[in-house]
This record gives sequence, C-alpha cells and structure tokens, in this order.
Amino acid sequence: MTIPRSVLVIVAHPDDAELAMGMRIRDHVLAGDRVRVHCLSTGSTQKDAVAVRRDECLAASKILGIDGYTFSPIPDTRFTDHRGAINAALFDAFATERPDVVYTHYPDDQHLDHAVTGEEATTVAMREAADLIHFRSPYSRNFEPNLYFVGTPDLLAAKQEALACFSSQQQLDMAVFGGLTVLAYRQHVHHRVVERFPDGAHGAETFRTARQIVHASRP
Repeated sequence: MTIPRSVLVIVAHPDDAELAMGMRIRDHVLAGDRVRVHCLSTGSTQKDAVAVRRDECLAASKILGIDGYTFSPIPDTRFTDHRGAINAALFDAFATERPDVVYTHYPDDQHLDHAVTGEEATTVAMREAADLIHFRSPYSRNFEPNLYFVGTPDLLAAKQEALACFSSQQQLDMAVFGGLTVLAYRQHVHHRVVERFPDGAHGAETFRTARQIVHASRP
C-alpha cells in the first residue's frame, strides 16, 4: 500500500509550476498525494493584474487537483533585493505542512527571480524535507536531467488545459510549451530506449534530483 505524500512546489511566478511540471503535478494528485504550490510573487506590480494572475492560478489548480495555491508578496523581478523576506516566506510555507517532497527551480537560471528561488528553496528544503527535486525552467542553464517523468495523453491534455488558463500571458505561446513537453526526452534519451517505452507513453517533463531518501522495507 502506497502512503500518500505531501508535495510542495516552490515557484517564483504564476504559471511556472504548470509550465515545468503540470503532468507530474496531476500524476501526484491521481496517486493520492497532497500537492501544494507556493508562489513567491503575484507576477505583477499592478493591482488589477495581481487579481487576474491569482484567478488564473486558481483555475489551473482546479484542473490539476492542487490542494492549495498560496502566494507571497515578493516584488516581481526584485528577488535579489529581498532574500531575507523570501527565506521567511519559505519557512512559513514549509511550516503549513512539512513536505515529504519539494520541487523548485534549478538554481542556475538566466532569470534572476528563478535563480534566487532555486537557491533559497534549496537551502530551506535541505533541512525541512526528505526529497528535493529541481525542475527545468525555460531559462535554465547547464541543466542535465537525471529524472524523466513520461506522461500519457490524458496527463498532457490536463497540462495543456491548465496552461490555457493563463490567458494574460500573451507573450508566452502555451501551445509551444505543450509541444516541447512532447519532445523533452528526445534530447537526452537514446532512441533505442525510447523504443521500449510502453504504449501510451506521451511526452516528458525533465528533472534533476538533488536528494532522495529511501528507507528499507519492513516486513
């Protein structure tokens, strides 16, 4: 019998979680895990836009089955100036329900908000959670995945439906990001391995495990 786990996804901006790991989130939920997303910013400095972006996140969370979607008021694009506030916000997020598994940005990233989030979340997760996994953002650098989550058509459809909720982000072609999910593993996995994937395998999301703790089985 699989014991449900508490999963916490730490991101810098609205839509970061859905872009990077929408399929993985949905699969965690279907497995009975409790998934929370904590977003360190509201993605905008304009009051009206803040409400829009929150609503988009909550709509996406209903599609994926996210248990809780919370936010901190760290100013967008100003994360380097607010590391103390970020650290405090992260400890509060962890205290709500200490997670078994944490996902966050890979710290080597061209976007400074992503980089700071990855660094600070890694520091806190290493003392507060068992497993820590980094996901790839669109601007990650030197990212070499060692964990591939291969989805199904249903999981990809759920991800695409969640991404469609973020209509305010006209600069991002969500259909393109959905297409990249389909191709994600081909860059790293030899075609002879891909040939042995089960029927129905469809697309992949890539991760890098920073720490995984496995306990011995007990009779």
